[in-house]
Amino acid sequence: MRYPQGGGLTPERQVFVSGSGWRPPGIFAAGACNAEVAKDWRVSVGSVYRWRRAWQDAGAEGLRSAGPVSTPKLSETLFAALEAELAKGAVAHGWPDQTWTLARLKTLIGRRFHKSFTLSGISLMLRRHGWSHQVPSRCAAERDEAVIAGWVKETWPRAQAPRRRWTPTSSSQTRPASR
Repeated sequence: MRYPQGGGLTPERQVFVSGSGWRPPGIFAAGACNAEVAKDWRVSVGSVYRWRRAWQDAGAEGLRSAGPVSTPKLSETLFAALEAELAKGAVAHGWPDQTWTLARLKTLIGRRFHKSFTLSGISLMLRRHGWSHQVPSRCAAERDEAVIAGWVKETWPRAQAPRRRWTPTSSSQTRPASR
């Protein structure tokens, strides 16, 4: 399962799972086979093996959730520092324009925080913190609508492949000439 918090269980869910709402300790004590437990809980048999082993080693406490497997690469304070860097703009960091791309963000994070991210990891991190991609609201200053309209009228029809004329066809899957 995926959680919007980035993984792990919420504190309420941890209480539910570790409390009376979660039954595998009782099921294991009753002697149910792993396949039955897996079918009832809609999980793999391998998960039930791990649960049973943890229950045998540490009892009901062994089945308690330990929370998320990993911590975020950028803590909340580091992400706040990243937002401050983003507010300065891309030009302040040496790029020729004010566009922030994922590749530029990867470079900035590497330079500033000495951390390595994939581009998709950066995108997910930004979305988790409420950022979204932006589309320019204006057209380029060099755009000439008259030239574009002339190109669409004159050049584009010549570049397009000619349309095929409709002709009646045979419904046979074999070629008519092969009969």
